[in-house]
Parts: sequence; C-alpha cells; structure tokens
Amino acid sequence: MLTDVCFNFTHESFRKDEAEVLARARAAGVDVMIVPGSSLNDSAAAIEHATRFPGVLFPTVGVHPHLAKEWREGSRERLYELAREPAVVAIGETGLDYFRDFSPRERQLRAFEEQLGVAEDIGLPLLLHQRDAHEDFIAVLRRAGVTDAVAHCFTGNRAGLDACLDLGLYIGVTGWICDERRGAHLKELVRAIPAERLLLETDAPYLLPRDLPRAQRPRARRNEPAFLAHIAVVVAECLDVSVEELARRTSANACRLFRLPQA
Repeated sequence: MLTDVCFNFTHESFRKDEAEVLARARAAGVDVMIVPGSSLNDSAAAIEHATRFPGVLFPTVGVHPHLAKEWREGSRERLYELAREPAVVAIGETGLDYFRDFSPRERQLRAFEEQLGVAEDIGLPLLLHQRDAHEDFIAVLRRAGVTDAVAHCFTGNRAGLDACLDLGLYIGVTGWICDERRGAHLKELVRAIPAERLLLETDAPYLLPRDLPRAQRPRARRNEPAFLAHIAVVVAECLDVSVEELARRTSANACRLFRLPQA
C-alpha cells in the first residue's frame, strides 16, 4: 500500500473522471491520499470530497502562500471552523513562496504565522510549502516551535534538507526526483533522509514524472496518484530497498504524522 500525501483532488481537471482516477490509483497500489486545501473555499471542497470517499481521501485545510492576499479579518476564525471538522488531518497547504510572489511577502508571513497558530491550538500537523523563501520559512517555524509537519515537495539542497530535519520535519518527495534536468541531485540527497521521516507524494495534477514511459504518459500531461507507483520505484532504487519495503515505511510514516487509521 502506498500513501500519496499531496493529491490536489480539488483541481478542476479531476471533475470529469473522479471515479476513474481513484480506481487507477487503487489499481496501482495507492490506497490513501491526502487532499490539501489551498484557500478557505478550496478547503471546504476538500472536506466535501473526502466525505464522498471516506477512508481513501483525507483533507487538509489552509491557505496557500499564492493566495495569502485573500487572508483577512475573519479568515483565522473560518479556518478554525474548518479545522474542527472530524475528517481534517492537517493544516495546510501553508508556507512561503517568494519565487513568483503572487501575494505580497508581508501578507504571506501574516497568513503563515496565523495558520501555525491554528495548528498549535487545535493540535494538528502541518502540510508546508516553501519556494525561494528558505531563511524566512525556517525562521518562522523555529520561532513557532513547529516540529509536527511535512516539508511538502522538497527540492532543495543539503543545507536546506538539514535545516528541515533539524526542526524534526518529515520530507515529502515528488516526481521532481524523476527529472534529470532539475531533480538529479535528489537521487543522492534522498539517502540523507532518515527512513522514519520520508514521505511520498505526486502533487497531482502537477509534476508528472518526466521519465515516465511514453506509452504511460497522459495526453494532457496531467499527473495523478497512480503514478506514485513509478516515483516509488525510482526512490526505492536510490535507497537500495524493495518497493514493498519503501511503501511500508512511507505509509507508516504518513499514518503517524497525520494520525490516519492503520490499515
């Protein structure tokens, strides 16, 4: 059994073939998927989808840094309301993104810090996003004393990895590791991630594995959880373990972080 800890099921591209996408995932051995919220409305949608597929989809609630400009008076209270829904397993996707600066940095920092406060108050782990904002990201987490979290879609260097591990974070590895242009360094770096801190994810519909065999590539290049099996093969080869052992380890890690029911 594989666990995909970031599957953006609320994305509109999945509305026409929801059942088929989930069936392909389960056929590939992906039985559990974490569905993140990226805005307050999107978070409510993640909860709704999870209620239709209980035991398979598990929602998180949060505001992505790209949408931090939408964080305003009343947002924290609405997030509290959403986070108290029984199905919710984490706060996020939250963090900082200075790569595109779709939201002003001061708004990102405010939204990030307030979401960390909600997570602490309710006792939920965090699904974290960071791009080109490493120093501020680590500083905020350190000030807040965050340890119960995953650094989602890690693509950084050894120093960045060590900083995350020093905080006690789990590390999410995506199909970026399959990209010989941008992700080749991860094939060595993944060996430095302790076995008990490693998680696997697709970040679907984004980040379709670049080395996916041509016959398996979807025409629209939409990634989906079924391709987590391919990512697992690549990571298992890097770690010199069987895919079965990697699946067991990473699913156990996901169960521990997100307090998921044991299979």
